[in-house]
Amino acid sequence: MLGLKERIAARTARIAVMGQGYVGLPLAVEFAKAGCTVVGIDPDADKVAMLNRGESYIPDVESTTVRELVTAGRYHATSKMDVLAESDAIIICVPTPLRKTKDPDISFVLSAASEIRVRLHAGQLIVLESTTYPGTTQELLLPMFEESGLKAGRDFFLAFSPERIDPGNREFSVRDIPKIVGGITPECSHMAVLLYEQIVARVLAVSSPTVAELAKLYENTFRSVNIALANEFALMCRYLGESVWEVIEAAATKPFGFLPFSPGPGIGGHCIPIDPMYLSWKLRLNGYEARFIALADDVNRSMPHQVVSLLIEGLNTRRKCLNGARLLVLGVAYKRGVSDLRESPALDIIADLHRKGAELQYADPFVPDLVHDGIRVARVELDASVVRQADAVLILTDHREFDYRMVVETADLVVDTRNATRSLSAPAGRIIRL
Repeated sequence: MLGLKERIAARTARIAVMGQGYVGLPLAVEFAKAGCTVVGIDPDADKVAMLNRGESYIPDVESTTVRELVTAGRYHATSKMDVLAESDAIIICVPTPLRKTKDPDISFVLSAASEIRVRLHAGQLIVLESTTYPGTTQELLLPMFEESGLKAGRDFFLAFSPERIDPGNREFSVRDIPKIVGGITPECSHMAVLLYEQIVARVLAVSSPTVAELAKLYENTFRSVNIALANEFALMCRYLGESVWEVIEAAATKPFGFLPFSPGPGIGGHCIPIDPMYLSWKLRLNGYEARFIALADDVNRSMPHQVVSLLIEGLNTRRKCLNGARLLVLGVAYKRGVSDLRESPALDIIADLHRKGAELQYADPFVPDLVHDGIRVARVELDASVVRQADAVLILTDHREFDYRMVVETADLVVDTRNATRSLSAPAGRIIRL
C-alpha cells in the first residue's frame, strides 16, 4: 500500500476540505480538477444539496465546473464528519470572526479540530488555512491532536498555510497565488508543500506555523494601515479643496517606493477589518500595544460617518433634509463583483441613514435580499426612472454592472465613494466624490 507521500504525488490521496465558503470551495474544486478525490464538508445542508446538484453559490466557481466534478466522482459535499476518518489530507477553512469585544472567535476552528481529533489516525495530514492569531497551530491544535498518543511529524502531519484568496479577482485565482506553508516539523512542512504543489505553481516553506500565521496577518495589516492612510488623506484633501483621486494618480506615476491605495466608505470582508485585530489581541496578551493597528482601525471605521456627512452636505446645498430624503444606494457588498456582506461598510451607512429618517432603496446585482439589524431595505433594478425618483444616489460598491453614465446624467445628486464616475463630468455640485 502506498504511503501518504506517494498518494499525494500520484494524486490518489483523499482530501477533505472543512468549510465550503469563499475559501474552501475554490480550494476543493482546484484539488478535484487536479484529479484528486475531494469531499467538501459544510454544516449548511442547503449548501451541501446545492453543491451535490452541481450548483455553485460562489462567483469565483462556475456551476458547470462543480457539475462536471460531481459527475466525474471527484467531488461531493456532505455534512457528515465521519468522512474525516477516511481522508488522507484534511484542510480546515472555517470562519474566524471577531466577537463584539474585538477578541478572536476561534470556536469554529476548535469545533473542526475536535471532529478531527476523535477520528485522527496515523498517516494523515492536517492543514489549518483559517486566519487566526499567531500560535494557534502550535499552542492549540498540536496538543489537542497529540492527546491521541500520536506524534506530529512521525505519525501524523500538521501545518498552517494561510488562505490568500481574493474573492472576485479575475486575475489571480487559487492556482496563481503562491502558498506559504509552516509545519510543526520539517517533515510536516514537506508533506504540506507536496500537497499544495499539486495545484499551485509556487509553494514556500517557512520555519514554523507561527511565521506562516504572522505572514498572513502582516499582509492584511499592511493593507489596513495603508487604506487608513488613503482614507485620512481623502479627508485632508477635502479640507484643502483638492481631489484625493488626482493626488493619488499623480503620486502613482513614481516607478518605485510607492504603492497606490484608494480611499473608500470603509473596510469590509473577512480579512482586512478582522485579521489585524487578531494580531493586536495576541500582542496585548504579551504586554504590547499595537498602536498602528488601533489607529488604522479607528480611521477606517470612521469612514461610514464621513460618508453620511458628505451626503448631508450635498442635500443641504439643495435645501433638502436627510430626514425623509429618498436615497438610492448602489452596491451593498463589501467589494465589487461579490455577494459577500461581511463587515461591509454599506451596512453601517444604511443603518445610520435609517436612524436619521431617510427612505432607502438599494441596487446590487449580487445581493438579492438585504436585512440588517432588523431593517429590510427594498431592492430595485437600476434604471433611469428609479434614479430620477431619488433625492440622492450613493455609490458604495463600484460593481462593473452599473451604468454610471446613466446615473450621472439622470441623478439630481451623486455621492461617489469609489471614484466610479471619474471619467464622467456633470454640472458643478451634482457629483460629490470622497
